[in-house]
Amino acid sequence: MSQPLDCTASFPFYVPGQYKPEQSVGYLMNKVVSSFLLEADRRLASYDLTYVQWLPLYKLAQDEDITLASLSRDLQIDPAAMSRSLDRIESKGLIHRKRSLQDRRVVHLELSVEGREIAENVKGVLADVLNDHLEGFSVEEWTTMLGLLKRMLQNGDALRENVS
Repeated sequence: MSQPLDCTASFPFYVPGQYKPEQSVGYLMNKVVSSFLLEADRRLASYDLTYVQWLPLYKLAQDEDITLASLSRDLQIDPAAMSRSLDRIESKGLIHRKRSLQDRRVVHLELSVEGREIAENVKGVLADVLNDHLEGFSVEEWTTMLGLLKRMLQNGDALRENVS
């Protein structure tokens, strides 16, 4: 049984070698994201998709002007890995790639008719997965969690800006 957290602790919250994984924000966030992804994959299997394959479909349904490079950057996926994932999606007839007429290195992506239908049909899957993981949370708890996570992201952004 883990010890209750001392809510009066001051910064730093972590001291090397003195905390357990169940007290690590990074470890817990990673476990939660893994749980999201496993459940999304399970639910998307009936559409013959994985979460990694569904993400580009979702992004393409949101924005018509997407290139392989911009999608890769936006999803923080290596371009080669993104290209392999798009190969699988394209083989299912869900997307089309079109080379730019201005710059042959640029590849534009668009949903096929079937891809648009699938994107429409499965867009609720992730919402359902997230809602199921938030079972029992109040609106106030959810709002607080979003605010705290956004603050952590801002802190991370500030750290990277200070390095430049």
